[in-house]
Amino acid sequence: MTIGITYDLRSDYLKMGYSLEETAEFDKEDTIDALENVLQELGYQTQRIGHFKQLAAQLLQGERWDLVFNICEGMYGIGREAQVPALLDAYNIPYVFSSPLVNALTLDKAMTKRVIRDAGIATPDFFVVKSKADIEKISMPFPLFAKPLAEGTGKGITGKSLLKSKEDLEFCNYLLNTFKQPVIVERFLPGREFTTGIVGTGENARCVGTMEIMLRENAEKSVYSYNNKSEYEEKVDYCATQGIEKQKCEDLALAAYRVLGCEDGGRVDIRFDEQENAQFLEINPLAGMHPIHSDLPMLARLNGISYSELMKMIMDSAIQKVLSPKLIN
Repeated sequence: MTIGITYDLRSDYLKMGYSLEETAEFDKEDTIDALENVLQELGYQTQRIGHFKQLAAQLLQGERWDLVFNICEGMYGIGREAQVPALLDAYNIPYVFSSPLVNALTLDKAMTKRVIRDAGIATPDFFVVKSKADIEKISMPFPLFAKPLAEGTGKGITGKSLLKSKEDLEFCNYLLNTFKQPVIVERFLPGREFTTGIVGTGENARCVGTMEIMLRENAEKSVYSYNNKSEYEEKVDYCATQGIEKQKCEDLALAAYRVLGCEDGGRVDIRFDEQENAQFLEINPLAGMHPIHSDLPMLARLNGISYSELMKMIMDSAIQKVLSPKLIN
């Protein structure tokens, strides 16, 4: 069985002149090496494809694969993570991870929270700032938290994201101008922060573990920021979660994952409120897959699951989709 691998290589975009922060979600060569090596160890033949345009060119040349392992984030637009799955759907080529609908929906943090809230899953109140004039319309009590609507890997999140007063709302204008997209402002939750990993699809989905994110004294305070993530070895501690905290996180994460229709694998970010109730922050259906540095493999490892075992779980789910195609209503 031949597995194509689609990805955005960070070095390619850096050569084009994009900054480190602009390319934060893209992968390094060692991630692709690790993915390919494990897939081959699992018995698959592999072929590196690359980014969306490279995929499109190869499809036009008649190239085909039995399955595509897709981790493309895309560069432009609210549907950037949906582009590769949509193109593969057009050619009737199955792929690993979620559908175009899921990838487009979950990149928009506000639309995701509306679906989550409608399903009765706890998530902080929020407001979407689309222009400078919208900032004056924010009426939620402080403290609040601001971040770009459609970014990941902590992009746009700094110590200034924690808004403690009306004057701090000016940070929203900075985000609007810098990231050229709306800003989501939500009620800041003061409790502990966790992330939960999930593999599988639908009723077969299951949690592979939860880890707590604990900032050290030298980290930016109270926020899992871009800077803290980039320098996590010096600024962040990660710990496998057990007991009632684990149960709270995994019950919420699995419910959110299934409601949103995620497939094969992903990761849910969670924070506790004042009463230590778990609340949904956001979900990543295209979680980072670096064997050492990415959160999903990291939390799996902390819970006794090797990178190879994690990849096998993800691939088993994807193969099952090929063997038992789902109905589209």
